[in-house]
Amino acid sequence: MFLSLILGTTGWTPFDSKPFDCFLQGLVGACGISVLYNLLRVYNFVQNCKGNWRLALQFWILTVLLSLMGSRVFSLIVLEFSLRAVSTWASAGLDASGRGLDMILIQSQFSLGCSLTGTLIFLQQGAPHSSLSLFLAAALSWKLASLSHSLWNHVARLYPLHSTKHYCGKCITLLTSGHTILASLQRAVVLAFAVASVASTATVYDHFLSQKDAMKFWTLLTLCYIMLLVYIQEDEHRQTGTAALLHSVVMRLGALLVLMLAMGYWSDVFQILIAFLGEAVCLLPSRDLLQALLKEEEEESSLSRCDERSSHKRTTIKTSSRGR
Repeated sequence: MFLSLILGTTGWTPFDSKPFDCFLQGLVGACGISVLYNLLRVYNFVQNCKGNWRLALQFWILTVLLSLMGSRVFSLIVLEFSLRAVSTWASAGLDASGRGLDMILIQSQFSLGCSLTGTLIFLQQGAPHSSLSLFLAAALSWKLASLSHSLWNHVARLYPLHSTKHYCGKCITLLTSGHTILASLQRAVVLAFAVASVASTATVYDHFLSQKDAMKFWTLLTLCYIMLLVYIQEDEHRQTGTAALLHSVVMRLGALLVLMLAMGYWSDVFQILIAFLGEAVCLLPSRDLLQALLKEEEEESSLSRCDERSSHKRTTIKTSSRGR
């Protein structure tokens, strides 16, 4: 009965009017998530090869979830995450070790899939051969995801051996220029969100801001949402680990859920609930990445404390020698 209310109120149906096109759009988004997922593990050298059936299950679940969502919710998720990333950068939350950048990349997995899928929906509106272009985009995305997965498997299993023997081209390349992977990922993600933000802004204007007296209402909600982002950032400094990421997701998507209950359709509310599931599918398998990041941070903090102690000892020795 609830599902019939959702479908009858807005005319929305799963996969919209072209199921094949929606599936291809979701496939492109899932491939983008997979590329980011694999390259982050290559950079952090997370030596934990999960079963292929688990990775395949995660990939196809994300494909289906992204296929079920629409451009309205995609645009809100993209703009929300973009606002969050910019506010984190502007508030100087990124420390010198780059932990903030890594945390943003880990959190951006599902939002990146939404940005890629939403951009495709926006670009394919009214295209005469949309199915063919989507098929080509999906084929290219599949190839990139396969290459990144193959690279991660190779590194996780053979890098410790090949990096010392110096006879594997892949491992030698990673040994000499692997430190540039994170910077390349950051540029690619920023570019994807920049393009998606333009498409999302146009979508939000068409579906929300063009309504009568909606500008005043959305201005007030935007100010309230900025205050919520500030609270999330302060709360993340008190919490660490997966709990902080999940709490942040609940707060962000919970705010969007309240927003859609006040301003959207029942189909939007249903798709926000799908987004909750998508975020969980992305973040729960990323606990090993988060543990590697926290371990690296602890090692760097311990090294900095040792340096401070040694410098303090040198200063004390110089002071005492001068006193004599």
